[in-house]
Amino acid sequence: MNEDKCIPMTNSVFDSRLSKTELNNLYKLSGFGSEKLITKNLVPGIKVNDEKLLTISNEEFRIWNPFHSKLAAMILKGSSLSVMKDSTFLYLGAANGTTVSHVSDMVENGMVYAVEISPRSMKDLIRISIPRKNVVPILADAMNPGSYQNKVSEVDFLYQDIAQREQARIAIKNAELFLKTDGILVLIIKAKSIDSIKKTKEVFETEIKKLEGIFKVRQLFDLEPFHKDHMAVVAQKLGH
Repeated sequence: MNEDKCIPMTNSVFDSRLSKTELNNLYKLSGFGSEKLITKNLVPGIKVNDEKLLTISNEEFRIWNPFHSKLAAMILKGSSLSVMKDSTFLYLGAANGTTVSHVSDMVENGMVYAVEISPRSMKDLIRISIPRKNVVPILADAMNPGSYQNKVSEVDFLYQDIAQREQARIAIKNAELFLKTDGILVLIIKAKSIDSIKKTKEVFETEIKKLEGIFKVRQLFDLEPFHKDHMAVVAQKLGH
């Protein structure tokens, strides 16, 4: 990894520093007694929710809250995905688009196919996608990837954060259709959505085992203290 590039904040009396990460347009802001993630805003002046906007060296950034995003939590826990400005994502479980919008910031010349089953959340996704031309909102059930096969191209990353029971199976079905060989799966396992009685650790182990032969697991992250009973699995799709 290249040496961090430090840029002094121009709008603060605090001795804070901006450190570039391996993910395009994603920075760590240290100071104030903590470390925060921020993304360079793809559409300056426009907020997605109630996130804070910062102007640093004449550029606008958005604070990315790890308590509202499992991907942000995973990155703060030590994951380093090679997300480039032209990377493509299939995002399953897009919800109201908070994390989608930060991925959109990172893949400025790429694409985010955002699949969500809830019509109410879809309204927010559509609103977000109007200024963000690299977000494609898709109202669909991730269990049935064939229903959106004509809307999604082959992708570099498959990110899944859904509350359905068959989480590993859904990831596999989508990866078979859309994820490039050697592409990266980020699977957020929500233990209580799968089995509310079994021990969380057992649920994690069972779901991860289902990935064998199709993926090589690269990293595992327990998302505490940001998200209880959640694990992030980073896995690479194997060739046949």
